[in-house]
Amino acid sequence: MACGNGGSAADAQHFSAELLNRFERERHPLAALALTTDSSTLTSIGNDYDFTQIFSKQIKGLGQEGDVLLAISTSGNSANIINAVEVAQEKKMRVIGLTGGGGGALSAALRSGDTLISIPSKKTARIQEVHLLCLHCFCDGIDTVLLGDK
Repeated sequence: MACGNGGSAADAQHFSAELLNRFERERHPLAALALTTDSSTLTSIGNDYDFTQIFSKQIKGLGQEGDVLLAISTSGNSANIINAVEVAQEKKMRVIGLTGGGGGALSAALRSGDTLISIPSKKTARIQEVHLLCLHCFCDGIDTVLLGDK
């Protein structure tokens, strides 16, 4: 599962698409879900509850122990991302946080076994550019684990 806001939402969708379809090599589709794509779900949760719960409620319903949450926030301070991380941890999911600057509140929310990648910049555009590079590195690494070096 992947989540983020704005440009980070686009990154979550991009990553999910690379896993479900393929990256650079042919392989079986991998289970992946961008929590940013269902406008009916997002707006109903935002309206009936609060925008800070748009991802966490989806994780409560869909997340399973052993799943991975990719939580993307350029500032590391997005409340809906922090809530998503907390619910993922309750469900014993692994969490990878992608942030910028010093990692913000997201870095403090991560636990042992979680991973933080914080880009040392305060400029949103630079952070997002490096986040995309990280996502492609993840995809390449996943393909290498599944298919071997080539």
